[in-house]
Amino acid sequence: MGFFDGFTLTTIDVPGGAIRLRHGGSGPPLLLLHGNPQSHAMWHLVAPTMAERFTVVCPDLRGYGRSFKPPATQDHAPYAKVAMAADMAPMMTALGQQRFMVGSHDRGARVAHRLALDFPDRVERLAVLDIIPTIEHFERANMSFAMSYYHWFWFAQPHPFPENLINAAPDIWFNAHTNRHERPADLFGPEALADYLEGARSPDNIRGMCEDYRAAASIDLVHDRASRAEGRKVACPMLVLWGERGNIGKWYEPLSVWRGYCAHEVTGSPMAAGHYIAEEAPAETLAQFKLFFG
Repeated sequence: MGFFDGFTLTTIDVPGGAIRLRHGGSGPPLLLLHGNPQSHAMWHLVAPTMAERFTVVCPDLRGYGRSFKPPATQDHAPYAKVAMAADMAPMMTALGQQRFMVGSHDRGARVAHRLALDFPDRVERLAVLDIIPTIEHFERANMSFAMSYYHWFWFAQPHPFPENLINAAPDIWFNAHTNRHERPADLFGPEALADYLEGARSPDNIRGMCEDYRAAASIDLVHDRASRAEGRKVACPMLVLWGERGNIGKWYEPLSVWRGYCAHEVTGSPMAAGHYIAEEAPAETLAQFKLFFG
C-alpha cells in the first residue's frame, strides 16, 4: 500500500494556529498522534489499512511537522500538554467528529493522555505506545533513566542552547537520536524519512520540540500533580503497548502503572519491536488496533 493512499492532505485552523493533517477512510473516527522526532507520517504503514474500517485522522502536533509553532516562552505554557491536547478537540469538531478513539505514540501519547483527562466526553478509547505517564518517569528517575533518556534533560535546557547545537548538524543529530533505539538502518520509509528530516532541518521545528520537553519538565508536572490530587483519571478503556527491546518493559510494569491512572479497563502487551512500534511492527500494531478499536 502506498504512502497514505486515498488520504486528503489539508490544514485546519484551531484557536492557536493551523494544524497540518491527513484524513481518510470511513466509519468510526480514529485520531492517531505521532511521536518525536517525527510527524504524522509515522502512521503511513498503519493508517491506510485502518481507513478500511475507520475515519482516520493523522495530524502534526503543534511544534512539529508543518503545524504552527508558537515561540519559546519562560513558562513554556504554549507547549503544555494541556494546550497541545486542546488543539485536537476543535480540529476534530471541524472534521465533524464529536466522539472519537485515539491511538498514540511517544510524545503524542502524552498529549493523548491529557486529551482523555481534559475531554473525557470526547475520547471513547485510548491506545498508548511505549510510554508511562510523564510524572511517573520523573518521580521514578534513576541513573538508568537519566543515561537512556538523557535527551529529556538536554532538550529541557534553556532556549536556545539545545536548539543551537542541533541546528549546527541536524542530520547527524537526527540519525544519532533515532539510533539510540537501535533501529534498523532502513526502518523509516523514504517519504516518511523525508518528512522527518524536513522537520529536523527546521529551526522552528527544533524549537517546538525543545519547548515540548521543557514543558514536560515544568508546567506539565504542575498540571499532572493537580489532576492526581483531584483524583482525575482516564475514563475510557485503554490499550498499552510497549517495545520488548525498549526500556519501558525493562524498568516498569506498564499495565500496573497505567491502572493507577485509569478508572476503566487497561489491557496490553509487549510488542516484537523497539521504540518505533508502528514502523517496526506494523502488522502486529494493526492486529492490536483492530481488536481494541473494534
